[in-house]
Amino acid sequence: MAEARAKREAQERADRLRVFRKELAELDRQQILVLSDEQRAKLEPYLDETLAGLAESYDIDISESQKQLSLGMRIVSALGGLALCAAVFLFFYRFWGLLPAAAQVAILIATPLIGLAAMEFTSRRERTLYFTALIGIVVFASFVMNLYVLGQIFNLIRTPNAFFAWGALALILAYTYGLRLPLAAGLICLLVFFSATVFSWTGAWWESFFERPELVLLGGSLIIAGGVAIPHRKNAEFPGVYRLIGLLAVYASLLALWHAGRNSFLPMTAQTIERFYQVVAFAAAGASVWLGIRKNLSGTVNLGAATFTIFLYIKFVDWWWEWMPKYAFFFIVGAIAIGLLIAFRRLRERVA
Repeated sequence: MAEARAKREAQERADRLRVFRKELAELDRQQILVLSDEQRAKLEPYLDETLAGLAESYDIDISESQKQLSLGMRIVSALGGLALCAAVFLFFYRFWGLLPAAAQVAILIATPLIGLAAMEFTSRRERTLYFTALIGIVVFASFVMNLYVLGQIFNLIRTPNAFFAWGALALILAYTYGLRLPLAAGLICLLVFFSATVFSWTGAWWESFFERPELVLLGGSLIIAGGVAIPHRKNAEFPGVYRLIGLLAVYASLLALWHAGRNSFLPMTAQTIERFYQVVAFAAAGASVWLGIRKNLSGTVNLGAATFTIFLYIKFVDWWWEWMPKYAFFFIVGAIAIGLLIAFRRLRERVA
C-alpha cells in the first residue's frame, strides 16, 4: 500500500516535470523566458537525472508513449485474466465428471488458494502489478466457481450470502494490492447482496430483486456515500470507482422506474410514480454534472452529461415518436444536440 502511494506520487512528479519541460520550451520559442547557456546546462541534466531516477526506483512512465503503452498493458492484463478464467472453466468442465467428489472439492478449495499465493509472489517481484492484477481476476473467478459448484455438489439452496462472500474477497484483493477492477467487482457483488437481502425480507424470492429497482437505487446511493465517507489516502483512484459503480446503479434503476412505476414501493399511481422518477432522473444527472464541476471530477461530469442527454432523448421519444414524421423528429433531435453543445461550451468557458 505504501509502495503504491509512493509510486503514484512519483508518477505525478514525473508528469509535472514533463509538462514543465514542454512549457519551458514554448516560452523559449516565444522569447518570453530565455535561459542562459549556464542555466540550461544545469537544468537539462537535472531533469534527465530526476526522471531517470524516478523511472528506475518506481518503474513509472516518463514519456507520453510510455503512458499509452501502460494503458495498453492494463487492457491486455484484464483481457488475459478473462481468457484464463474461461480456460480454467472450460478445462474443468471438460474433465469434471470424471473426477470423484473428494477430488472435486479439493480442486475447488485449492485453486483460489494457489492463486492467492501467486498474487503475493508476483506483487513482491513487480512494481507495475500487471501480472498481479491478471492473477487477481483468476482468483476471484475461481472463488465464484468454488462456491457455485460446491453448492451444486452438496445440493445447497442458493442464497444472496454468496454475493457477500464474493464481494468481501474482491474488496480484500483490491485494498491489499491497490487494484481497481476487483474493487468494481466487489462493489457490484455487495450491491446485489444488499438489494437481494432486503428484497427477501418482503417474503419474495431473492433472485427477483431486480423487480424492485428502488432497492438498487438505494444500494447505489450507499456506494456513492461510501466513496465519500471512507478515507482513501493510499488509493486515490478508488473514490472514482465508487462513484462510477454507484452512479451507474442509480441511473440504471431510475431508467427502470421511468416506464415501470408499478414496481415501486411508493403508494401512488404508476403514472405519478413514473413522472416523479423522471424528474428525479434529470435532477440526479444535473447534480452529477454540477458536483463534478465543483469538485473537479471530470469522470463524474462526463457520465452525468452523457446520462442527462440519454434521458432527454428518451423523453423526446416518449413525446414525439408516435405522431411526428421521422425526418422531423431526427431534425429536431439534431438541432437540440447543437444547442446542448453550445450550452456545454459556454459552461466550460465559465468554469475556465
